[in-house]
Amino acid sequence: MAASDLLIALVGFVAGLAGGALGIGGGIVLVPALTLAFGVPQATAQGTSLATIVPTSVSGAIAQDRAGYVMRRAAGWMAAVGVVGAVVGALLALSLPTEVLARVFGAFLLLSSWRLWRAGDAAASSPRGDG
Repeated sequence: MAASDLLIALVGFVAGLAGGALGIGGGIVLVPALTLAFGVPQATAQGTSLATIVPTSVSGAIAQDRAGYVMRRAAGWMAAVGVVGAVVGALLALSLPTEVLARVFGAFLLLSSWRLWRAGDAAASSPRGDG
């Protein structure tokens, strides 16, 4: 196994760990890692990230379901409609210039970070500390 393969495997492990522990999509880890550390174009990084979603999501979902933390009916509806959204989103991403795609992804990460930061502030100020 080449050093670059080992590093890519490590990035995959971190993405899977973050997905399973935090419920985040691996793309939040994979896309920046592929673009910044490996110089992969944004569209290729996003496509590669999408290709890893099924095995990491299924394994994490099975563990969460076994613990009783999956609303199966809601998950079924979101998955079914999400397939349509994924196709539309992929077609949209393929039609956008790389620079626009990178900026939209970055803006999404910033907005998500800000909202999580604010949610943490609210949880810390509650009497029990759990929001």
